Amino acid sequence: MQQVHQRERERMSVDGERLLERLEQLFTQLRRGLDDLNKQPLRECSPLMTSQLQKTSFKYRFIYEAIFYDGTQVCSNWPANLSLTPSPGREPDIKGPVYRYWLNTAEQPDDNLAGLMLGRGDFEVTTSRGHLSDAVDLPPGGSLLVVVDDDQRALPVLGQAQDWPPSPGWPPSDGEVVVTDYRVLYRLPTDNSDYQLVLSMPRADTSQYLSQLGWMLPGILLIALCLGALALHMARQRQSLGGELQGALRRGEFTVHYQPIVDLNTRQCVGAEALIRWRHADGTMTSPELFIPVAESTGQIRQLTDFVLQRTLEQLGPLLRANPQLYVSINLSACDVMVPRIGKVVARLLALHDVAPRQIAFEVTERGMVDVEIAKLKLQTLRDEGHRILIDDFGTGYSSLAYLQTLPVDCLKIDKVFIDALGYDAASSGVAPHIIRMAHALNLTVIAEGIEHEYQAQLLRSEGVSYGQGWLFDKPLNAHQFRERITGGRRQGPRRAEDQV
Repeated sequence: MQQVHQRERERMSVDGERLLERLEQLFTQLRRGLDDLNKQPLRECSPLMTSQLQKTSFKYRFIYEAIFYDGTQVCSNWPANLSLTPSPGREPDIKGPVYRYWLNTAEQPDDNLAGLMLGRGDFEVTTSRGHLSDAVDLPPGGSLLVVVDDDQRALPVLGQAQDWPPSPGWPPSDGEVVVTDYRVLYRLPTDNSDYQLVLSMPRADTSQYLSQLGWMLPGILLIALCLGALALHMARQRQSLGGELQGALRRGEFTVHYQPIVDLNTRQCVGAEALIRWRHADGTMTSPELFIPVAESTGQIRQLTDFVLQRTLEQLGPLLRANPQLYVSINLSACDVMVPRIGKVVARLLALHDVAPRQIAFEVTERGMVDVEIAKLKLQTLRDEGHRILIDDFGTGYSSLAYLQTLPVDCLKIDKVFIDALGYDAASSGVAPHIIRMAHALNLTVIAEGIEHEYQAQLLRSEGVSYGQGWLFDKPLNAHQFRERITGGRRQGPRRAEDQV
């Protein structure tokens, strides 16, 4: 019900502002017409006076009738039978210092002949109710009121008369909406001290909303029960998935695949991104998008990171030693970035497998850097040890140039969503070139992710991107396939059983 009342107030404010603008146009025309008539010298009924009155009515759209009345004679631009002139001698409803106002001046029942009349000196101008309706466009059931006598009397210009004053707190300040038990009233902000304009509309029938709510309540309860059941199911699934992670590590259900990173100019493989995969004993796969967030929330992501590091160096150690220019990038989660643990783990493994630190790079996402200052210190430590730092999925998080300049970063990886937009008339099609120019300005290397079409590779190359990865070049490969990709099929050592998984 509060929303219904708020909508009523907002609608009244909008309607009132529009109404005030139209009324100001109407009253301005009536006053200008009167001023024009008072400036001309004629002061007696004659064909010339009739012609002058007709010219005035033709000049101003909202003037239906122009009248000259000297106390004895009446001249009008209309024949007598079409005149809206009130009975001679009728006192004006409002008498100001310059203008006089008559409201609902016509005695005929036809609404199109009831008018509003303004007078000055010996002249009056009238607008019909039809003109008023065209100008005002009053909402159904509404009334336009002119309030006089220090806000104690309200005269209807359009619509029905209203009990007045409407509430004990009347009058409000100009431009304020007042809600009573049955009506919504808006006092239009005007500078005229002779009168005030008030727009009145009936309150919305709230019974229909209550009726709708009665019909909707069972559906709302059903939806709430369904959502509750879904939330419970997801919570249980999340808990069970967290429990399965530990068992999967013990059972060796996790494997590491490597997606090649290639030089866009030579199409030679220069490195790879290590990707963890979970294949159950029955052959089914669980997406990383499902188990990685669970592992991060339970703290098991540290074990997965250690597993990826250890398995990468076990499988590709000889290949890396034989190809010093080759590197593998490892994804770090937020908890890995914010603590110094990972540096000790990778140092021990590198020493064990005799691999250079520059051949293991670390990828961090923008969302993973919860506290930029702490992340900056930890990443700088890894960089000082010889590791390259890559910002993954750049453009999808919270990065800004202001703090990117201060981060110890070597490379930006542009997210696939911006690569897909290349060559299309889409809102995001210009993001990738912008990121590329920004990276070049900061002397950063750029890697484009998710390249699937040749035209994308060509566009990126023309923009100055040197490296890319995606299905255009290779899908993620197991260790054996990746070694063959690098060596061209030359055997570097005995094949391990897990290489074929």
